[in-house]
Amino acid sequence: MACKREDRFRRNTIAFWLSDEEKSQVEAKIILSGVSKGEYYRKAVLGQEVTVIAGNYMSIRVAKVLEQILVHLQNGNTEEEGLLLELVKQLLEVNKNAPAGNKGIHE
Repeated sequence: MACKREDRFRRNTIAFWLSDEEKSQVEAKIILSGVSKGEYYRKAVLGQEVTVIAGNYMSIRVAKVLEQILVHLQNGNTEEEGLLLELVKQLLEVNKNAPAGNKGIHE
């Protein structure tokens, strides 16, 4: 059972509205960041840097995201089309900004 609000370290809730496109962009960044939604939002709101670092850990994250995309595509889940598109964009951006030794496979 969750603890009482007054027993929490963080007791305050902040809510805001996003467009579908903005929500997809934020969710894609959260998935690739590897941090919880709460941590991601706190860092973003407080102006702290949230980075996605390329390397072995990032390769594992990318593989998991690609698996999620594949499952959604195989299931014909078009409701999350915006999120899937944004994830692919973010993956390409991560690859583009990766150090030279960590760049992906090129045809």
